[in-house]
Amino acid sequence: MSIFVLGIDLGKNVCSLVGLDETGAVVLRRRLRRDDVVGFVGEMEPCIVAMEACCGAHHLGRVLGARDHAIRLMSPEYVRPYVKANKNDDHDAEAIAEAATRPTMRFVPVKSEAQSDIQALHRARSRLVAERTALINHLRALLLERGIVVAQGRRKLEDALGVFADEDDPRLSSRVRLLVEDLRAEWRSLDERIAAFDAEFVRMARDDDMARRLSTIPGIGIINATALVAAVGDAAGSRRGRDLAAWLGLTPRQATTGGKPRLLGISKRGNRYLRANLIHGARAVLPRIMAQDTPLGEWARGLLERAHKNIVVVALTAKLARIVWAVLRMKRSFDPAIAAA
Repeated sequence: MSIFVLGIDLGKNVCSLVGLDETGAVVLRRRLRRDDVVGFVGEMEPCIVAMEACCGAHHLGRVLGARDHAIRLMSPEYVRPYVKANKNDDHDAEAIAEAATRPTMRFVPVKSEAQSDIQALHRARSRLVAERTALINHLRALLLERGIVVAQGRRKLEDALGVFADEDDPRLSSRVRLLVEDLRAEWRSLDERIAAFDAEFVRMARDDDMARRLSTIPGIGIINATALVAAVGDAAGSRRGRDLAAWLGLTPRQATTGGKPRLLGISKRGNRYLRANLIHGARAVLPRIMAQDTPLGEWARGLLERAHKNIVVVALTAKLARIVWAVLRMKRSFDPAIAAA
């Protein structure tokens, strides 16, 4: 039995495997417990092992790649059109194997263990930030129920809560005051945990060459630099800068038919966390870029004369994504004097 490509549909406990020969005929169908997949595939002759880029796929890709198998990970949305008839695990595995043989298929590079670690830290930090935002909104609603409106801003709310801690303040009852104190303590704990993550990212960026080079790009700080290293690595998965911008969902959606081009808003595909942080970074750095006498500053000023500021921010983000690709592929720091407009 000669297997050319092996498709694996990963499940929480049971995985379905389908092997195709060089003609595309199915020569193997097997269902294995997840713990037995490595032993079974590891004993096979080296072949193409295809999986959807989902939870656990990168770890399995690293393990099987170390045993001379060629790993091909694909986005699930690209596999879906190859599913025949009714959807089940065996049909999914067969579709994965067939999709991996297409010459135009787009593959996801296997993340290293270090990249997976950084990504896990970013997800943990993002969860804490979301919890802190929910807690702040809870506190504002609690005060609003008592007729107290606090000015916008996290620091202004902190100052207001310090005033309400006074037992002589009649605006809050003693029981609500205790509740506010408990929520303030939880808020301080979240701040400390988020600050610990930030300090760890600073150390990572200081020790990583790619993160240091990315930090020279305007709008790319410590959080964005480490997140980009975790998500795209050396950007070898993108042929050019526009491919990276498209992967981040920063390029327009198309609705072209009959030879009549029609561009819509940005696609918003890919990594939402990374795209949002890059847009925030571009928004913060836009005034400084416009004040500089550089090709990038001249481009930003000219675009702002023709388009709304929010459009300029997103366009700047897409341009920064292209610069990120160039910095990673050329292995050199950003030079504003030679940045193409």
